[in-house]
Amino acid sequence: MLFTSGLLAVALPNVAAAAYAFEPLKHLAGIAPYFEDPILDPKAPQGCNVTRASMLVRHAAIWANDFDWETYIEPFVEKLQNTTVDWRSAGSLDFLTKWESPIEKEDLEDLTSIGKLESYKLGVDVHLRYPGLKRPSKVWTSTAERTEISAESFINGLVSSSNSTERVSVREDAARGADSLTPYKGCPKYSSSYGSNQSSEYKSVYTKPIIERLENQAPGFNFTADDIVGMQQLCGYETVIRGSSPFCSLEVFSSNDWLSFEYMNDIMYFYNAGYGNEISGVLGYPWLSATVDSLLASNSTQDLYVSFTHRELPPAVAVALGIFNNSSPAGPEDVNATMPLTKPNHNRAWRSSKILPFLTNIAIERMSCDSYGYDAGDYYRVLVNQDPQPLECADGPGESCPSSAFEAWVQGRGEMFGGFTEKCSPDYTNSTDTLSIYSS
Repeated sequence: MLFTSGLLAVALPNVAAAAYAFEPLKHLAGIAPYFEDPILDPKAPQGCNVTRASMLVRHAAIWANDFDWETYIEPFVEKLQNTTVDWRSAGSLDFLTKWESPIEKEDLEDLTSIGKLESYKLGVDVHLRYPGLKRPSKVWTSTAERTEISAESFINGLVSSSNSTERVSVREDAARGADSLTPYKGCPKYSSSYGSNQSSEYKSVYTKPIIERLENQAPGFNFTADDIVGMQQLCGYETVIRGSSPFCSLEVFSSNDWLSFEYMNDIMYFYNAGYGNEISGVLGYPWLSATVDSLLASNSTQDLYVSFTHRELPPAVAVALGIFNNSSPAGPEDVNATMPLTKPNHNRAWRSSKILPFLTNIAIERMSCDSYGYDAGDYYRVLVNQDPQPLECADGPGESCPSSAFEAWVQGRGEMFGGFTEKCSPDYTNSTDTLSIYSS
């Protein structure tokens, strides 16, 4: 290409338009298959060695969540079985001519084969990630079958002899208070329905043009907003069952459609267990406090602490940590203004696909550092799915926190979010404010 101005001619290279690539599987919120997409380098900074670590892990991929199946997917599947629409002339939906649901009702909440494999692989990855740490004598899990099997698969990948690592199951009992990997079950101030009203408001907005478009392709099916959500959910669930799904095609749903689906879920989790719910940090703090105690201890029974839970706890821990927080610009008096219900905030930090995909893991590492430009000593950092998340106290190598600053920061988080029993106001008498499973 030749650019001419007056007597000056400048030859410019042919510059192709930047390629736009979009992966729906990275935008499926709580049903996103596990992925890692770190922005900062996950390796320990130069001059640092990880000497102790703790991880909170959500269970691996399941066939389908009960609520998702009963509310969205089953009604769509039944409607599909009873329709007279000729899908052969329905454009991008022509695959529905022969498509059959991969989900059987008796399999709901069970791990898929891919889920078991990915949990095993995470164990192998953690083994390679921390070669200097002793293999743990215990790995903890809540008592649901999907968390226990996830923990078992992880152990098999982590250690050469799984008999050397005990799987310790912690009852999902409301009366345990904060001494649980499911503390939200013992907190009457929390409800699993929080966020549904707000996300439903946006659902009606984003699905409207999709319904009109698909109805034009397949007149007579009478698509609803719930049909659209069910189809988009099938992209994730079918992928972790069969390995792929035609519902993930960008010919069926555009990248903007997927971003809207993600935002609808972000709204729900924001109000359910995120910054839009004042009890979230209270639910996440017991794990943070117990983990920090284990990392700071001069003598510890393990180098590596790993616990398995459900999708409600990781976002609450994120709030306790102060990460993925897009609330600050609006100020504490208007926290909800950062997640409008009629249009997406594309610049938000709160993205559920990064916070709680299947097998999501939050790690806190203790590092011994003798790094250029920093005082020698212990430093701490947080990673979510291998992506380092700088805390407010980050002033060390690799965006880590110096030990003294980290301890002071944790104390401040305790002043904000401690007091589980007082703030949750349970109706049972044996509640506790602390998670003690790692010291027993």
